[in-house]
Amino acid sequence: MSKWVDKHLKVIFMAPVIIFVLVMIVAPMLYTIGLSFCDWSMSNIKPPEFVGVSNYIDLFHDDRFWGAVLRTFLFVIGAIVVETLLGIGIAVLINRKFFATNVIKTVFILPVVATPVAVGMVWKLILEPTIGYANVLVSAFGLPKQQFLASASQVLPSLIMIDVWEWTPMVMLMVLAGLMTIPGEMYESAKVDGASPVQRFFHITIPLASPAILSAILLRLIDVIKTFDIIYATTQGGPGYASETINILATVTSFQYFQFGDASAITVMFFLVVILIACIFMFVKKKVEVDY
Repeated sequence: MSKWVDKHLKVIFMAPVIIFVLVMIVAPMLYTIGLSFCDWSMSNIKPPEFVGVSNYIDLFHDDRFWGAVLRTFLFVIGAIVVETLLGIGIAVLINRKFFATNVIKTVFILPVVATPVAVGMVWKLILEPTIGYANVLVSAFGLPKQQFLASASQVLPSLIMIDVWEWTPMVMLMVLAGLMTIPGEMYESAKVDGASPVQRFFHITIPLASPAILSAILLRLIDVIKTFDIIYATTQGGPGYASETINILATVTSFQYFQFGDASAITVMFFLVVILIACIFMFVKKKVEVDY
């Protein structure tokens, strides 16, 4: 018995993890894929009916779906660009080791600790058009009160701002970890050769920190694409469809319209997009990595 245990020890230790992954991840994923080829509505009591690729064809002809795709794309691009630029800038400043650096790091980390739903509800109060602090500040400059979350033209930038406020610290920490691995001798040699601070930044800091920067972008990209809690806690996709992303559309289709076949098709399309983007970024990251 002991010989059998010793021989299969790896399998014994791995079995619980494998079973968990199969039951909690693989099985629901396969069920969702299968359901995406069926017509199943909870509004009428009948079992799922196989309809082939009909749900996917309907998606490609659905203006609301493509609107959600566009808004998801705009939300992702806006959040990633701002978070990356701010994260790099703050990391470079903190890496200079000035007074109270540790205190500043702690303050910047605080938004990441908060739960996204709580963050969304707090920002909903801050951006409230009548009593919100944001409009108090706007009024102090003599400007008219703004409908940050109630205006179709302002709601997406407002949601991007909330996401940037919460997740820029994570990007900063990842970039800072990359900056701390760069040998100081490289900066000293470049300074001796007459390189300016701008040249040192673009020819040493950015290339050598690029693996950390790209890792931060990849993680944030996957996370921003599937953002649900902040949007649902603040606008629930409104006003109208102005902030309805793919995640919100899938949730509404499932639990408001009870069209589980259509919602499964949306989820599968969303999953394929995330996988494709992750693969592209891993390929790019491998190409730009610098050895030193």
